[in-house]
Amino acid sequence: MAKIHTSGVSRRAFLAGTATVIGAPALAQSMNSAATTEMEDDISQSVRRNISSFRTLNWQPYFSNLNNGAVLVDTQSRALHYWSEDQSVYKLYPTSVPMTEELTRRGRTSVVQKVVGPEWRPTPSMLERNPDWPSYVGPGPDNPLGTHALYLSWTYYRIHGTHDTRKIGRRSSNGCIGLYNEHIQELFGLTKVGTQVLLI
Repeated sequence: MAKIHTSGVSRRAFLAGTATVIGAPALAQSMNSAATTEMEDDISQSVRRNISSFRTLNWQPYFSNLNNGAVLVDTQSRALHYWSEDQSVYKLYPTSVPMTEELTRRGRTSVVQKVVGPEWRPTPSMLERNPDWPSYVGPGPDNPLGTHALYLSWTYYRIHGTHDTRKIGRRSSNGCIGLYNEHIQELFGLTKVGTQVLLI
């Protein structure tokens, strides 16, 4: 009988289990040493990425107070953190971030406008890079800002939704911070004009 190759299935199942099973090395000891080494390397890299990308944070190192609530966007871990003014609500969302360092802006800003069904106009530099893009897209499924947008005090910068869910968790934007539509809708309801925003 032909040998069935199951290493790929076992490996995927094993990697999936690392989120809840911390004792993975004990299981790996029962496998041959070459496979064990490769698998442990994969696991440690996967876990390290997950830990750095999606861990809860305390607001104090980043803000002196929580007046009007606070949003922290970590462009390295591609995560957005939100704390309510009374500290009763903490949210953590995966995000898309700018494609390059040149497009990435960091520092303190705030929410200056909230829009349901935002319109989109590419910036002059976007049109220069992409001359075939339309100069205007109205609200709807083709709008790259998704269903809701938080406009920041920086010109052209937004925290917004996206209809293209493949962008979340990746370097895929032209400068803005993108969220799943259901997450921006929730964040939209939690924030207000004046909510503090820090991008790091």
